[in-house]
Amino acid sequence: MNGLCILDSTRDPASARYRETVNAGDYWLHELKAGEVLRIVDLEGNQAVDTLFFNAQDPHDRYSAVDTIRAQGNVFLTAGSVLLAQSGQPLVEIVADTCGRHDTLGGACAAESNMVRYALDKRYMHNCRDSFLLALAEHDIGLTKRDLGHNVNFFMNVPVTPEGGLTFADGISEPGKYVEVKACCDVIVLVSNCPQLNNPCNAYNPTPVEMIVWEN
Repeated sequence: MNGLCILDSTRDPASARYRETVNAGDYWLHELKAGEVLRIVDLEGNQAVDTLFFNAQDPHDRYSAVDTIRAQGNVFLTAGSVLLAQSGQPLVEIVADTCGRHDTLGGACAAESNMVRYALDKRYMHNCRDSFLLALAEHDIGLTKRDLGHNVNFFMNVPVTPEGGLTFADGISEPGKYVEVKACCDVIVLVSNCPQLNNPCNAYNPTPVEMIVWEN
């Protein structure tokens, strides 16, 4: 299933318990309690939001793209997708989505991938893996770089070719599009608002996103 699945939300941002704008290149680290809902808003369109999920009760039990894809029979994430941990524990469910499709195959940009994909002098450009590592260095949540596994690339368009390859394409999101996830258990969410300038995942123009949280 590769089609878009659009599902609007009835939640009012005015009733949220938390709102924050995250600039391109910055990270965001937050714990959601079971039942709470996080909305990620693509404020200017075509921004890629690299996101990691961990079970807050056992942070080493992290999001598994393999188990999630196998369980849902779809390589893309959209409304109704349940994101599973390595243990099989549901971490979050996508309960609203006005973009319609999100990537979980392309991975997060890193110094090494910038160098291999683009040029040697791109190695030192800011990237999502460095943002994740900075977050772990600045917050003692019991995780290290060994715990940086599979991630979700919200709003990112990574078509799969008939041969099974991946391509980075212009985004399908627009200003104001959003995705909402509901925590199935207590969950740690770590976001890198992607600073990538070398492929069209951000339309070559990284921009801010907004994070909105409602209580259960």
